[in-house]
Amino acid sequence: MKGDIINLNNEYRQTARNIVEPLLSEIRKTNGVFNISVAGESGAGKSITAAAIAEQLENHDIKVRIFQQDDYFRLPPFSNDKTRRANLLWVGTGEVRLDLLDEHLKASKEGSKAIEKPLVIYPENRITTEVFDMNGIKVCIAEGTYSSLLKNIDKRIFIDRDRFDTMEDRHKRGRDLMDPFIEEVLEIEHEIINKHKVYADIIIDKTFNVHFL
Repeated sequence: MKGDIINLNNEYRQTARNIVEPLLSEIRKTNGVFNISVAGESGAGKSITAAAIAEQLENHDIKVRIFQQDDYFRLPPFSNDKTRRANLLWVGTGEVRLDLLDEHLKASKEGSKAIEKPLVIYPENRITTEVFDMNGIKVCIAEGTYSSLLKNIDKRIFIDRDRFDTMEDRHKRGRDLMDPFIEEVLEIEHEIINKHKVYADIIIDKTFNVHFL
C-alpha cells in the first residue's frame, strides 16, 4: 500500500535472521520462486517482519518481492471502513481478494516475468494498479492478516501477538486510538485469525522468539 513507512530495528532484524538462515538451503534448492506468508493480527508487525525478512534475504543476494494483502481489499480503505460500520458482517476474509493474491503467487511460481497487481493509494481512497517486474525474483513474501489461507505458499509464518500485546505499539503509531468500533472489529478479526495458527510452519511468539514446527 502506497504511503506505508517501515522503520526496521535490531529486534526485527534479529528475528528475521533467525527465520532466514535455517531456510536458505531450502530456498536455494527450490526450482523457481519460493513463497512465504507472514500472518497475524492487526498491529502484530507483519509488514515490518516481511521487510526485515526481505532485507536479510537480499543480504544473501536473493531477490525478493513483497505482496501486501492490504492492496487486495475489494474496497478502498475509507469505503471499506464505511461498509464495516454499516454492517459488521462485512468484516472478515470476504473483504479481501485472496483468490487474486493466490493467483499472483501461483503466477510467480510459474515463471511470470511481470505481474500486474492492485495498489491502494490510501490518502486518495482509491485502488489503482502497478506492475511488479519478476525477473530474477527468487522469493515472494505475502503479508497480511489472512495470508495463512493462501494455497501457493511454501512456508507460513504466524506472529502470535493479539491486540492486547500490540496495544502499546498501535498507540505509538497513532492507529485506532479510542475507537470502540475498531476494537469491535479487532475482536472479530481475532476470532478468525487465531484459528489460522494451526497452519503455521514458523511461529514468532510474543517475545519475538522464533519456533520452527
